[in-house]
Amino acid sequence: MPTIGNAQLKLLEKLCNACAVSGDEGEVRSIVMEEIKGHTDEVRVDAVGNVLVTKKGNGKSPSTSLRTSQPHLRVMLTAHMDEVGFMLVADDGEGLFRFETVGGMDVRQLPGKAVVVGREHLPGVIGARPIHLTTAEERKQKISLDALRIDIGPGTTKVKPGDWATFATRFQRSGPSVLAKALDDRLGVATLIELIKHAPPEIDLLAAFTVQEEIGLRGSRVAAYTFNPDIGIVLDSTPANDLPDWEGEENIAYNTKLGLGPAIYVADGSTISDPRLVRWLAETGTASKIPYQFRQPGGGGTDAGAIHKTRSGIPSISVSVPHRYTHSAISIARIDDWKNTLALLQAALANLTPDLLASERA
Repeated sequence: MPTIGNAQLKLLEKLCNACAVSGDEGEVRSIVMEEIKGHTDEVRVDAVGNVLVTKKGNGKSPSTSLRTSQPHLRVMLTAHMDEVGFMLVADDGEGLFRFETVGGMDVRQLPGKAVVVGREHLPGVIGARPIHLTTAEERKQKISLDALRIDIGPGTTKVKPGDWATFATRFQRSGPSVLAKALDDRLGVATLIELIKHAPPEIDLLAAFTVQEEIGLRGSRVAAYTFNPDIGIVLDSTPANDLPDWEGEENIAYNTKLGLGPAIYVADGSTISDPRLVRWLAETGTASKIPYQFRQPGGGGTDAGAIHKTRSGIPSISVSVPHRYTHSAISIARIDDWKNTLALLQAALANLTPDLLASERA
């Protein structure tokens, strides 16, 4: 059984420190290709930049060592390689660049954040007018994106409009937690790499490391059309809105909570999960004594939003590692939640049979 140890934490650190804003996923793609080398039956990069991996099963039933005439399932697992960030759009001179956000971000959090820019990771900062030079009325207003600039200082010709930038945050471990940028979804990428290395032999594992999830689930649509699987499972990282209620009341709108294990999706803003898959994962967790939680239904979405609508429809579900402060300069997650996510998926895939899809969906 795979687990999370020092090697996996080192891999997560490498993935999180890489820069891969939507549309520029090359750094993470290179790490993935190196890590899965020798562990696949087939691997290729498609036209949009997805890494598509096939790991064939042996055709045996989970309950017997004998060959079975019943076909084993083609299971697609995805994790997106891209992260939120920025694109330079205009050069104002003296190392100052106007920029746009790539993916959903809160502009209020951006002033003063350190960034790296371009392929050479040039250091910069998101600058705004200092508080000393603003009026009382201005301080009551939300800072607009137009008022911000990425400042890399004068004298460089190594960046230009069209280049990407992202937060300069470096990975850290603090006791039971990890802190980094882009835990959404480098936790999923690292998990999928481990599942490829320890693929349950009873299924055909079709792994898609997807691109451009943060700007419209684009890569997963292409990958799902290519693979045409029986089942789609999305590995992601979901926001945990589990801070105390500042009014002193119980927080009942928490989405997920750190420390309670992997979050199984019932519904979100783009998908109603196949109820057979919800039951299968929950029953596996209960039987295997692996902690899990249900993500509260609500907004947001994952690659499942594109996968389940592909071709004639693909039964789909998402499983996420919870983390706080998503789409910001730094997020925090619990290592045990990551460990239990990997354990739940490995156990569930090992007991998966075609009988699951033979039952009624409702």
